[in-house]
Amino acid sequence: MNIITTPEGTRDRLFAECQRFRGVQRELTQLFHANGYEEISTPEVEYYDLFLQSGNPIPQEAMLKIVDRSGKLMVMRPDCTAPIARVAATKLKTVPLPQRLYYNETVFRSGDANRGGSSEIPQCGIELLGEGGLEADVEAVSMAVAALKAVCPNGFHIELGHAGLFPVLADQMEMPPIQVEEMRKLIEGKHFAALDDFLQSYKGKPAYALLSRLSRLFGGVEVLDEAESLVGPRPELRYLRDLFDALSQTGNQDYVRFDLGLVHQIDYYTGVIFRGYAQGAGAPVLSGGRYDNLLGAFGRPAPAVGFAMDVDLLSRETSVQPSTARLRVALTKGRLQDKTVELLERVGLDCSPVKNPGRRLIHSLPNYPLDAVLAKAPDVITYVEHGVCDLGVVGKDTILEHGSPFYEVLDLGFGKCRFALAVKERTDFYGTYKTRRVATKYPNVARRFFEGKDMDVEIIKIEGSVELAPILGLADAIVDIVETGATLRENGLVPIEDVAPVSARLIVNTAAMKLKKAEILDFIGKCQSGLE
Repeated sequence: MNIITTPEGTRDRLFAECQRFRGVQRELTQLFHANGYEEISTPEVEYYDLFLQSGNPIPQEAMLKIVDRSGKLMVMRPDCTAPIARVAATKLKTVPLPQRLYYNETVFRSGDANRGGSSEIPQCGIELLGEGGLEADVEAVSMAVAALKAVCPNGFHIELGHAGLFPVLADQMEMPPIQVEEMRKLIEGKHFAALDDFLQSYKGKPAYALLSRLSRLFGGVEVLDEAESLVGPRPELRYLRDLFDALSQTGNQDYVRFDLGLVHQIDYYTGVIFRGYAQGAGAPVLSGGRYDNLLGAFGRPAPAVGFAMDVDLLSRETSVQPSTARLRVALTKGRLQDKTVELLERVGLDCSPVKNPGRRLIHSLPNYPLDAVLAKAPDVITYVEHGVCDLGVVGKDTILEHGSPFYEVLDLGFGKCRFALAVKERTDFYGTYKTRRVATKYPNVARRFFEGKDMDVEIIKIEGSVELAPILGLADAIVDIVETGATLRENGLVPIEDVAPVSARLIVNTAAMKLKKAEILDFIGKCQSGLE
């Protein structure tokens, strides 16, 4: 008899875990109700057109789709805000604004396989519809603080940003749209060194000084002072300062910080954006902001602000003890490990435990608050993504293949090689109309490369010596890592195009960057000093 398990991305909750989960839901819903918010529930299935019409930033591939009996495309609810906006513009259109609504529902999103993520994300949140301005934003952020106080025993903080700041600065740079998007990604991912290199040719532009610092401007109110010193008075910065002052009047100032590098989803949000970080959680536990254009998409223009909280993270992850000031770094075994040790020893760190690991799995440096974990490259990403390691050293090849749900802060410069497209000698790869076969250990890298060329190829994943595939006639070409090209030459293959450069990168967990800012920036500084 086959044993039936739960589908990937779903799980059962039993006994004590279920009690914690229900306890968090109860605390939050009681808090929302006590503050004048009324509960609303929407269907778990909505038409896909709803989210297309709303301009929702969730990518199509992240939505779980089904087809109804008439052939219309539907999705499992990937977000609670757009359906609530639909209800407010239809069933509640005769109810006066403002409307204070809360929900306790599950959203469904398709994640990558075998990454430990969830396709079912239970959320509790609020929507304040029809109320604009500072007072409404103070109410929303204050509610977020109160909610985190109720369910985060080990500490938390909320970071504020403004969706209007980046577009204004980007307009002053006179960049093509594709470069604006590249700059946005570098700022969002806190690619410190890569952003510096990217902006070198724009040094004379008015917004250069602030944009070059934007990814680093997170912390206390001092980041607003620095931003104003670089760009002068800006209404977005003034608003954030006014919001902080108003929150201080409510006694919430100790829980509020800033991140001017919150620049994602800028077409969706229209004003203040905020994220919540809790000790013990490897990802933001709260996300929200102002979205004044959403209700208008459904025929009832009105301002709005709200937030959602990840109940699963709050009930499961934050039950651990508060983290210590010691950092934990995952190092890729082999040459990258050796090169990282050389780098750290140049700045005076005693790495003898890492050089002589024995059978121990975690190695503590004696003269610096750092614990090192030695792992295979894909595992480095997994440990950092889930927050059990604060930082990692891993090759760009692994990042490109497995994704980057973390901050990529520094190019360490060693482990240099490149992805290349290679074929048998005297093969005209591009001069044919047939569908070409490409063998590779890196199917995601290869797929994105050929999609960028609008080429239809068949990709075959090979685990061993990928050079065999064209030799045996299995494939027309390969995409693989090339260092000297000697292996290709010895097997009658030649590289015909570079796909992407590769080197070792320092990556940081998104929540750890905010919760251990001083310690992580100190370590980054040591790495930069060693490179210089």
